[in-house]
Amino acid sequence: MTEPTSPDRPLAAIVLAAGSGTRMKSDTHKVLHAIAGKPMLLHLIDTLEELGVERQVVVVGARKEQVEAAVEGRGVAIAEQTEQLGTGHAVAQAHDALKGFSGDILILYGDVPLVSAETMRRMVERLRRGDDPRCVVLGFRPDDPAAYGRIIADGTGIIETMVEYKDASEAQRAVTLCNSGLMAARATDLFVLLDQIGNDNAAGEYYLPDIVMLPGQPSAVIETDADEVAGVNSRIELARVEGDWQRRRRERAMADGATLIAPETVFFAYDTQIGRDVRIEPNVVFGPGVTVEDGAVIHAFSHLEGAHVKSNCSVGPYARLRPGSVMEEGAKVGNFVEMKKTVLGKGAKANHLTYLGDADVGAGANIGAGTITCNYDGWFKHKTVIGEGAFIGSNSALIAPVTIGRGAIVAAGSAVSRDVGDGDLRLVRGEQLVKPGWADRFNSTMRKKKEG
Repeated sequence: MTEPTSPDRPLAAIVLAAGSGTRMKSDTHKVLHAIAGKPMLLHLIDTLEELGVERQVVVVGARKEQVEAAVEGRGVAIAEQTEQLGTGHAVAQAHDALKGFSGDILILYGDVPLVSAETMRRMVERLRRGDDPRCVVLGFRPDDPAAYGRIIADGTGIIETMVEYKDASEAQRAVTLCNSGLMAARATDLFVLLDQIGNDNAAGEYYLPDIVMLPGQPSAVIETDADEVAGVNSRIELARVEGDWQRRRRERAMADGATLIAPETVFFAYDTQIGRDVRIEPNVVFGPGVTVEDGAVIHAFSHLEGAHVKSNCSVGPYARLRPGSVMEEGAKVGNFVEMKKTVLGKGAKANHLTYLGDADVGAGANIGAGTITCNYDGWFKHKTVIGEGAFIGSNSALIAPVTIGRGAIVAAGSAVSRDVGDGDLRLVRGEQLVKPGWADRFNSTMRKKKEG
């Protein structure tokens, strides 16, 4: 049954995602709930692509259409398990999708999203070792083994027995090596082995781990950290896995040369890029698509998503950078400033209470407090262009489409709807009317009415 192993053998993956996920209490498929801003299933898909997996099959049941939409365009095949008859039965549903494939297969779970490419690689390398184990099981040692199935192995990692907790003796329950459920096997072995297991158990289901203890060639186990194989079956477990992911990401950011003043209050996305000597103050949230280059400072209570902050910039406190925001070197946005689809040029600054949307701000420009780019007319978005070195006075409204020239000045309180030339001053204000003593007379009259 077993073919000779080769380092050049192709690799496939079967991801089980057919569970109903009732404990999540959600209309969203369990594996599409996000960790660090990315659905759990896509964490696995991306890792498999990093590993160079040739073929991927996701086995689904309920809410099949949600999973199909999530992996559309990713070259992932879908297999359906119409009846929930156990993990062995679920894996068997991938048979047709892998017809003609003769390499090695990883068996993973869509709700165990954080298994690394390195761990997957170690599983495959162990499978391809010269002793040709029937399959390789990924084991772990949790702080509390609880009711996990136990793996009894010899000193070389050859499995002597695998037993469910409820069937284990006291001596077996004392063993701390537990079964994660993840496996690697040869395609030529896997489906033949699945045909040999039965469902003579209380649930009447076909269990994948049963292939390990079939007569013949023994299987092997390798170990990984418990955090890496943490599963998600509820919102509580989702939050726990998110917390573990964030903790590791914060540690990596600091190890790579960033300063986090209060690490436990900073939240990263799956793709956040942080440079050296970046300083991140408390209560900062990074959504997907953020790059922060060397020497930048992200002040407290700021939120960034889809933004590129270049070197030596300053963001916040209380700033929001939305998708399409670019801050060139040395630019600054201050408290209660929001940017969307805007380039803030080198050394330019918007220090207070400003909205910059669909704008291009030149180098060295100064955007005064309370400035708004009026980019939306109720139907379409329009662009504002502000030239290098321009000065926009406080409480100005720039009504797009509009261009403010290089070195131009817009006086405070102006509503600008026409272009301003290079070096020009634009002042748009109503006439100021002064009535000497009017306020005193008004207040006196009102006071007498109230008292009378």
